[in-house]
Amino acid sequence: MNSSSRKPPAADFDALIIGGGHNGLTCACYLARAGLRVAVFERRGMVGGAAVTEEFHPGFRNSAASYTVSLLDAGVIAELGLAGHGLRVVERPMQNFLPLPDGDSFSAGPTAADTIEEVRRFSVRDAARLPAFNEMLGRAVALLRDLLHRTPPTDLRRGRDLWEALRFGHGLRALPLTAQRELHELFTRSAGEILDHWFESDALKALYGFDAIVGNYASPYTPGSAYVLLHHAFGEVNGKSGIWGHAIGGMGAITQAMAAEARRLGVHIECDAPVEHIITSRAASRLVGSAGGRVRASGIRLADGRVFGAPNIIGNLGPKPLFLGLLQPDDLPEDFRAHIERWRVGSASFRMNVALSELPRFSARRSRTGDTHLSSGIIIAPSLGYMDRAFAEARLHGVSGAPVVEMMISSTLDDTLAPQGAHVASLFCQHFDYDLARPEAPGRSWADPAMREAAAQLIIDTVDVHAPNFRASLLGHSALSPLDLEQRFGLAGGDIFHGALGLDQLWAARPALGYGDYRTPLEGLYLCGSGAHPGGGVTGVPGRNAAREILRDKRKG
Repeated sequence: MNSSSRKPPAADFDALIIGGGHNGLTCACYLARAGLRVAVFERRGMVGGAAVTEEFHPGFRNSAASYTVSLLDAGVIAELGLAGHGLRVVERPMQNFLPLPDGDSFSAGPTAADTIEEVRRFSVRDAARLPAFNEMLGRAVALLRDLLHRTPPTDLRRGRDLWEALRFGHGLRALPLTAQRELHELFTRSAGEILDHWFESDALKALYGFDAIVGNYASPYTPGSAYVLLHHAFGEVNGKSGIWGHAIGGMGAITQAMAAEARRLGVHIECDAPVEHIITSRAASRLVGSAGGRVRASGIRLADGRVFGAPNIIGNLGPKPLFLGLLQPDDLPEDFRAHIERWRVGSASFRMNVALSELPRFSARRSRTGDTHLSSGIIIAPSLGYMDRAFAEARLHGVSGAPVVEMMISSTLDDTLAPQGAHVASLFCQHFDYDLARPEAPGRSWADPAMREAAAQLIIDTVDVHAPNFRASLLGHSALSPLDLEQRFGLAGGDIFHGALGLDQLWAARPALGYGDYRTPLEGLYLCGSGAHPGGGVTGVPGRNAAREILRDKRKG
């Protein structure tokens, strides 16, 4: 039966949220704080979406998909009282460690001064230029960080939207002309071009270039990749900007704290409750001969047949699964539906967790004493050229022969994750195309377990080159291909950001021009996930912003 012909269900709640990921829980908390009756429906057996901690080998737990903390908004942490629900985030004692082909290594952090001193080993010129480069990034971050919490304009004929556009323009004009040019380049040029202009050291360029391809199926020389670098520069941990940390208990500690606050506020949360369909009703025009009408979301139908109604339906899932999977084709304007069909997804990410009997012993020479490098983000991608080749190989063959790998040995910071004396590590890897099939090898698919295991063994071999005891120390592992990420966490195309962070899919154009304000073509249907402004990462900001707009509409209504 076409849902548009159904009688709207009775309102059981004021708001129904589809998906119990971190943005859905954040949105639920803010709505409940305002007095709304809120329900969250999650298809998996636990809340958290891609920010969950799971046991992957007997006695070994780790973050299953997202794996490190920096972008989580400080305001969300404070306003939802997450620390009071047990959330504790610790800083990495060193930020990054890069093994290099010549047997040397590059260490970044823990302080800016430490990084400059390390850079000086490779290039006196780069060490002198690094502070100015970071100041340039800082200027861009300062302007754009304010945009994170503001609703993008959608219709400049409306006073509020016109004011928002003018406000942004005023902030941009207040910058010196040089800073305006810098910002324009960060939005339009490749990270590789910018880094090649600033620096001569491959190691330093690789350090920044890695942030340009995390979750981004692109070369660091792809135009627009500089923005992805900038997107990762927004973060902070415990009030310190530009650094990364670890949530004790894994990323699930974040979403469990959010769920605890939601329940405290009276939010009804159901797991193992997949939503099958969004129920809509047409407030048809009474004009004789009219075939059109306004479509309104009025409820949801679960896979078990239960129906719930509410005046506000909120999707905490990507634009493709929301609009193309839960609605009838004629519920949406034809041009909007066509746009969502073209929505770019596919971050080419492959995610592994490994259980280890001992810590990896990296063969690279180190300039620092001690083992703080084992508590950092260990990046196996020593140059921009390495990353560029990884992308080119994936485009040609589906899989990079020498993949980009970041290893985070979580148990060095958190002894709750592994048995005493043993360790767990996250491996976040690029580039592994969602669509493996190529003309020279038709029919290949991630649905074949052998393909997943072959990729996992390739990644293990890549790490073993730099830490020769790595393979021998393996007790077990889990592996998630792009298809697994889609099927387990609902990430269309395996895209960890719910959609590429290109200029065509940012700010007022996320997910589409005219609908960047968390509203959708359906009255009463909102988007609160990473497919809305400001985009991907475990931030909580889309959920917070969407709640503000829902409450604004409620006051108007």
